[in-house]
Amino acid sequence: MDLPLNALRAFEVSARHLSFTRAAQELHLTQTAVSQHVKNLEQRLGKPLFRRVPRGLALTDEGLALLPALVDAFARMSATLESFKGAQKREVLSVGVVGTFAVGWLLPRLRDFQARHPFVELRLSTHNNRIDLAAEGLDCAIRFGDGQWPGMQTRHLLDAPLTPLCAPSLVHRIRAPADLGRETLLRSFRSDEWPQWFEAAGTPCSLLTGPVFDASLVSAEAAAQGAGVALLPVALFDRDLRSGRLARLFDVEVNVGGYWLTRVKTRRKSTAMKAFQDWLETQFADAKAVL
Repeated sequence: MDLPLNALRAFEVSARHLSFTRAAQELHLTQTAVSQHVKNLEQRLGKPLFRRVPRGLALTDEGLALLPALVDAFARMSATLESFKGAQKREVLSVGVVGTFAVGWLLPRLRDFQARHPFVELRLSTHNNRIDLAAEGLDCAIRFGDGQWPGMQTRHLLDAPLTPLCAPSLVHRIRAPADLGRETLLRSFRSDEWPQWFEAAGTPCSLLTGPVFDASLVSAEAAAQGAGVALLPVALFDRDLRSGRLARLFDVEVNVGGYWLTRVKTRRKSTAMKAFQDWLETQFADAKAVL
């Protein structure tokens, strides 16, 4: 049944007050207009909703049946509309993140971002630093390198110098960098990392024959299980070091790159993207202030 909303509202208010005059005051209408709305509703329903009595109005059985349903319906509509006030429209933000950064830095802080920016529906996908933002439909990506990617707008987030980490059970037999020549050295697809570290340590580079991993997380897990020594960004494996799953061998570090927030230059920066970038930069600025 197609019933006009204005007429239903006029009846609901009139029924609560049992007065067309007081209903007109609440609705900012004339008494005649309210009465006409109710009359039209009664005609459409084919039933009287009010009885006119000497001291005002009284509800008929049909009016008594209709009133609770309308009171509930209008209350729900009011509550829903009230919730829209000042609320931002939810935005989806698709972000690709290097797995090491996701696990070692982002996930422990994700609750803070969600609390500060509840309008952002964050969708994370991890990668091993080989990624095509446009092809994968990503708004932005956090990746490791020197910040030089063609066609990309980049913002530096974090330097991540590398140092050898291994299982605590191996520490006793590795006293100096030269001792690494007797160990299995776990490698990444960036073949220059170990040579650069040995140069920084002032020691000839050992023959590199250990297995190659495409993700630092896997390399770290192999190291924790005693498979060899991995060259890892110590800042992102703090929990493993504190828990004793991994141990640090030397103070020598080598900086071969950092983590960057990247997006395609031609892609417009959305409100959600700006919120994410600003939050990241604030987190790192706060961390530097503590140091």
